[in-house]
Amino acid sequence: MVSQAMREIGCRRSAIREAYEYGLRRAAAVGAERVFDFSLGNPSAPPPPETIAAFLDVLSTCSPDQAHGYTVAPGSPETREAVAASLNRRFQTDFSARNLYLTCGAAAALSIVFRALTIDGDSEFLAFAPFFPEYECFARTAGAQFAAIPADTHRFQIDFDRLERALGPHTQGVIVNSPNNPSGVIYSEQTLRTLAQILKRKCEAFGHPIYLISDEPYRELRYTDERIPFITELYDAAIVCYSYSKSLSLPGDRIGYALLGTRMPDFDDVYGAIAGSARIQGYVCAPAVLQRVIERCSALDVLPDLSGYRRNRDALCGGLTGTGYRCVPPDGAFYLFVEAPGGDGDAFAALARSEDILVVSGRSFGCPGFVRVSYCVPHEMILRAMPGFRRLYERARAR
Repeated sequence: MVSQAMREIGCRRSAIREAYEYGLRRAAAVGAERVFDFSLGNPSAPPPPETIAAFLDVLSTCSPDQAHGYTVAPGSPETREAVAASLNRRFQTDFSARNLYLTCGAAAALSIVFRALTIDGDSEFLAFAPFFPEYECFARTAGAQFAAIPADTHRFQIDFDRLERALGPHTQGVIVNSPNNPSGVIYSEQTLRTLAQILKRKCEAFGHPIYLISDEPYRELRYTDERIPFITELYDAAIVCYSYSKSLSLPGDRIGYALLGTRMPDFDDVYGAIAGSARIQGYVCAPAVLQRVIERCSALDVLPDLSGYRRNRDALCGGLTGTGYRCVPPDGAFYLFVEAPGGDGDAFAALARSEDILVVSGRSFGCPGFVRVSYCVPHEMILRAMPGFRRLYERARAR
């Protein structure tokens, strides 16, 4: 006998992974150059030179115990201090090692946080569509309920009227993701301030904190100079879940953190719950080599080179909207969230396969009338795919 709940999750394929694996099979059959795979958010930019240098330095100068041995469960104090110092320089925050718990990427951080904040089966987490599909999986396997606030499809900001109606006494946390996967939209400062004000008011009404969980793997992938305050500046009960997979192009190396704001209510209790959640799920002691690498990168405030992504965004967004497709221009990440011609994202994604163009239906993200197009791909692939996208637009409209 096995857990039927776990079996169901394991057998229910992610739409993103299913499209990616289909693309691998298709490439083997017809040739990789004939398949236009826009399914996966796998960074195409190489790691920054400083990151490569950090790996070489760790492996060549650190003792085996430093590079490969266990660290304390939350992560090396030296690494956490370096990360905190970098955040303080860049965002004028006031963090130290005690604010951080190092994890195997943002997914581990989210899993840890959801489990840490779930009190009983009535606990609920809310997200805003479009949202990363795994949020629901993380919340439900923690023993909590999950609900999505319908999208503001005109701007992909937050529909506050719907949020007000959704918040209730069992709401433990609200999840934000900015820059957003799949839309690439960045929540404005006014949006975040209004969100914080509503949550503060509801905390007082319900008599307990509502935690604001900020999922930030794309934080450094933004194409605007507009300053957005660090979330802990706006809301005390904020927890940041971060990954270096996008900023340092290390998606397969799984390193990140959960961060508590210094003014977190009952800070020690919340941090202790995160430590306990990490312990029971086996998420203690993130890989030591990666800890030492990000320690060195943090000391240099290493940031990604966005020129390639910006070039791809402009080519893809310009080409699609010039054809007639509609999307909200993205200011971050490396995705376009495109309104499906004909209004059915499932049907359009299936039709696109006839042109060997792989996109992901928006249904998994809570917006079934859209498709996600990932542009962390070779630039020439975007150019070669454009005739197929134009044919698809006409075929979809003719249906």
